[in-house]
Amino acid sequence: MHTQLEYAIEAAGLVKHFGRTRAVDGLDLQVRAGAVYGVLGPNGAGKTTAIRMLATLLQPDGGAARVLGHDIVTEADAVRSRVSMTGQFASVDEDLTGDENLVLLCRLLGYPRREAKARAGELLDAFGLADAASRQVKTYSGGMRRRIDIAASIVVTPELIFLDEPTTGLDPRSRKQVWEIVRALVAEGTSVLLTTQYLDEADQLADRIAVIDHGKVIAEGTSSQLKASVGSGALHLRLLDPAQRLEAERVLLRALGTPIRLEGDPAALSARVADAQRVAHALTELSNAGVAVADFALGQPSLDEVFLALTGRPAEDQTDDDAPADATTEEVAA
Repeated sequence: MHTQLEYAIEAAGLVKHFGRTRAVDGLDLQVRAGAVYGVLGPNGAGKTTAIRMLATLLQPDGGAARVLGHDIVTEADAVRSRVSMTGQFASVDEDLTGDENLVLLCRLLGYPRREAKARAGELLDAFGLADAASRQVKTYSGGMRRRIDIAASIVVTPELIFLDEPTTGLDPRSRKQVWEIVRALVAEGTSVLLTTQYLDEADQLADRIAVIDHGKVIAEGTSSQLKASVGSGALHLRLLDPAQRLEAERVLLRALGTPIRLEGDPAALSARVADAQRVAHALTELSNAGVAVADFALGQPSLDEVFLALTGRPAEDQTDDDAPADATTEEVAA
């Protein structure tokens, strides 16, 4: 039976350092039970290190946390018995078939032989892998590997599952399949802590989102709250002639009075705006300046724009991994 606690995770002031690097620097989190909680941030922000501490795979150097009501240091065994974790890379044996992997895990977790075979078959069916059950996992596509890995994580349905960037490197179709799996887990009562670099993923799945940078939470709330925190609207423009973009930037800066972002598309610009009347004025000024607009849209800021506003860099700006290369084996061991 799943926990009736209000919060699946409560963390206060968590700290973890590797040598002189503070990978996590006073992290506070409250994750409600039965929900998906998204943690956003580029590599190096501290996401993976935080998850490893909460899953009892790393000892914190400061602060405290309770997972499903149990202290992660003094009651680590109780935490481990009730949670599951799926990392960024497949943890199943690639030389075994999908069926063999799941049966093996079922047996290790105490299932009798017949029940282990039945549970493995049930999971393979649920994850759309029945046709590949007798194939070695090393022949699976990236999306299939992620699905078998998540299936392996829920042989015994956990009360809380940590999903650490579960869709990294997957194609859009495979990502959506993983999203459906996450929604199904939550529907069954499992709480989910999801770390991701994909802002649309957090937008799709998470009930609440924490943005982490330099090892601490710099913003937290629902997707709508985070978007509202950086401005009431966003203007997106695409020009007929990319050569006019610098002129368009100059006109928009004067008309709107807010910073203009030059997008990756050489014909596109965007800006945060609070007043739709100013947008109308800006479009008129562009026309007067002879700058032709192919299309424009005015709407709520995207999570990408939220991230840029909060951190000063776009979400796709990646840095090094959380744990520095000089972290010792003892520091990253369970």
